[in-house]
Amino acid sequence: MDERSALLTEIAAEMRETAHWTGHATLSPRVATALAEVRREAFVAPGSERSAYENRPLPIGHGQTISQPFIVALMTELLDLEPGHTVLEIGTGSGYQAAVLAELARSVCSIEAIPQLASSAAAALAGQGCHNVELRTGDGGLGWPERAPFDAIIVTAAAPDIPPALLEQLRPGGRMVIPVGPRHGDQELLLVTKDATGTVTQRTVLPVAFVPLTGGGRD
Repeated sequence: MDERSALLTEIAAEMRETAHWTGHATLSPRVATALAEVRREAFVAPGSERSAYENRPLPIGHGQTISQPFIVALMTELLDLEPGHTVLEIGTGSGYQAAVLAELARSVCSIEAIPQLASSAAAALAGQGCHNVELRTGDGGLGWPERAPFDAIIVTAAAPDIPPALLEQLRPGGRMVIPVGPRHGDQELLLVTKDATGTVTQRTVLPVAFVPLTGGGRD
């Protein structure tokens, strides 16, 4: 079994083990295929390629990390993406999560606060042929108003609460997955949904540990 297949097997086992929290015992075929297609080694920091298919986060510089593959898989699964969807990602990081989303949605709009990471992610995404991802540098907590509304929003850094701008930019019927909690305290992964009338509900999926969201729309 190669490293990528072994990682997918490990993710499948972790999905089963956490199903009593998440409500998802398996990945959908579309998400599993997307994870199999994206080359994670293309998005890790130079020198970390040999660790690319380990099921753990890896440092990518500037105090940031590329998320654990299981968490990428779970958050993607929770979005319930369809081929025609437009997705907003807050926290591009290395570009890996955006590459996975690009396999599943019509277009991905991704915001990164750190210019150096935005630049390297753009190069990595282009190198992997991800031409349906649009990047910008800025405060992710403010969202991307001119591209709104979005069918799905994914936030890859922890906010102390849900940024109001992101709720506003979520389309009725849409889903948001976001880690919420203090910088050095207990954080929870939330699934936020907005129904056809605009009513917002949320549920806790899993305890998590993420780097803090930069900006958060409060500056």
